[in-house]
Amino acid sequence: MFQHASPTAISLSSVGFIGNFIHFSNSLTRNTKVTCRIPIGIQLRCFKVRSHTNPLLMTGVQERTFTKESDYALVKIRRALISVSDKSCLIDVGKALEDLGVEILSTGGSAQKLRENGIKVTDISEFSGFPEILGGRVKTLHPAIHGGILMRRDVETDKEEAKTYQIHEIDLVIANLYPFEEVCMESDLSQCIEKIDIGGTVLIRAAAKNHRWVTVVSDINQYPELLSELSEFDGCTRLEFRRKLAARAFARCASYDAVIAERFFEETHENELPPIFTVTATLQQELRYGENPHQKAAFYMNTFQKRRLPGVAFAEQIQGKELSYNNIADTDAAFQLVCEFEEPAVAIIKHSNPCGAAVGVSAEDAYLKALSCDSLSAFGGIVACNRTIDLAAAEAITKIFTEVLIAPDATTEALSVLSSKKNLRVLLTGSLMNMRDSMPTFRSVNGGILYQTSDNGHIGKDDLQVVTKRIPTQAELEDLLFAWRVCKHVKSNAIVLAKNKVTVGVGAGQMSRVDASHIAIWKATEAAKATDEAQSRAVGSVLASDAFFPFEDGLVIACEAGVQAVIQPGGSKRDEEVIAAADRYGIAMVFTGMRHFRH
Repeated sequence: MFQHASPTAISLSSVGFIGNFIHFSNSLTRNTKVTCRIPIGIQLRCFKVRSHTNPLLMTGVQERTFTKESDYALVKIRRALISVSDKSCLIDVGKALEDLGVEILSTGGSAQKLRENGIKVTDISEFSGFPEILGGRVKTLHPAIHGGILMRRDVETDKEEAKTYQIHEIDLVIANLYPFEEVCMESDLSQCIEKIDIGGTVLIRAAAKNHRWVTVVSDINQYPELLSELSEFDGCTRLEFRRKLAARAFARCASYDAVIAERFFEETHENELPPIFTVTATLQQELRYGENPHQKAAFYMNTFQKRRLPGVAFAEQIQGKELSYNNIADTDAAFQLVCEFEEPAVAIIKHSNPCGAAVGVSAEDAYLKALSCDSLSAFGGIVACNRTIDLAAAEAITKIFTEVLIAPDATTEALSVLSSKKNLRVLLTGSLMNMRDSMPTFRSVNGGILYQTSDNGHIGKDDLQVVTKRIPTQAELEDLLFAWRVCKHVKSNAIVLAKNKVTVGVGAGQMSRVDASHIAIWKATEAAKATDEAQSRAVGSVLASDAFFPFEDGLVIACEAGVQAVIQPGGSKRDEEVIAAADRYGIAMVFTGMRHFRH
């Protein structure tokens, strides 16, 4: 299409074909608008448009080579079928179609809403000659409807059958589905069943299958694209556009069916792994890049609303730059950690590992304690808190560079202080996640997916087995359980040292447990040096290990550094050797019977 000021219509009779060129016998001027539409049945894969009388007029941007089918396969929208559950923005679409002279067919509530707003509508039952039946369960399931959608416009037998059975073409289908995702969270299965859309999915699939001729709109967010397409191409749509919408339509149906299947499976196969695992998620945000600049990335939100846990996915971003791939991953890790605690807690995360975590009497107190563990690594980190951020906490947090702050809420005064840091991303979740919820986790491997239930195992005082001669004190027990919960969120092999419910040293992601112990002790020593303390913070601390000690070496270096109590899963062939070493140094040790590997 060549856009010029004054359009001139050129009839088909004045158009001829010369080789790869379409030849116009009319004289073209510089103010001519030429619109090239290839009639049905003409299959030109590559051609040029040029003025025969004045070739110079069609040079540069005015000469176009068409190389794809999508460039010429325009279909005029003459008849549209509208059957929607979500009637948002429906009137705007209806009026636009009416202005284009499109005949509108519709069902039930959709037809009523259109009529109430002065838009002419033909009831689907009038069009098909068959009424809605079974309490509305059957509205559009009729050959007159699906024949009009599925008929191939370039197949003579289809056209002959359509004529015989008085089937009329339907060029546009606008349908969105009953909100099964919204009702399936709290309703029992019998109530959910009535929200399973049958007719809508069949309409969408039929239109998507026949996208060579039919345009399908399966989401209200596609309305602006549709209206723009119709406006630009004079009431027509391109094959490229129809194919894009068809892909989205099939994806929508697949997602819808996956949610239904998951709900049925939960009802009938409790505590069993699904025989077919379908990931259904909706694009929320295209990210600048992935973990590294050369990787493409995006953020998708879980479609199954039952899984709508408070956290980074559904948090409200109050301020700051766009979240990156690494921001999202680290923020999720940080928020999960603080949700482990009932007391005010703060975690500071770098590369999905805590460089500091603490509980305190307030958000500010917990933050300052967490920061003291490793203030150097905390620079540019992610801060998570399980309490409302108040003025004091905001003032403390903004003293060093922080990438992201996530919390359930923040006071007006706190937000005012935080706003002084324009690049600080502030996310508010509204509430805390329940860490006892069973949320499956999965990761991709070449050729497959690893699926597992969430690591939501909880260990309390009554679950601990004291295996040494010395029994831990009450204060040590509280520190042990604190360190254990933090250790669960550290990459393996993981060692966490803690004192007074504050981490003092973290050894993360090491290939050997003894190296993790060395690093945790070194971190505790460096933290003490930073504040001119007389001795390492490892002295008098407790130690948590995410898995058992295979040998006594990792335990021995901790004991020699001043660790007074240890919590670990147990289960090693050399448990007795490790227990003997603990007794030799006079420390207390408890077994949990539960491992917390994290990869």
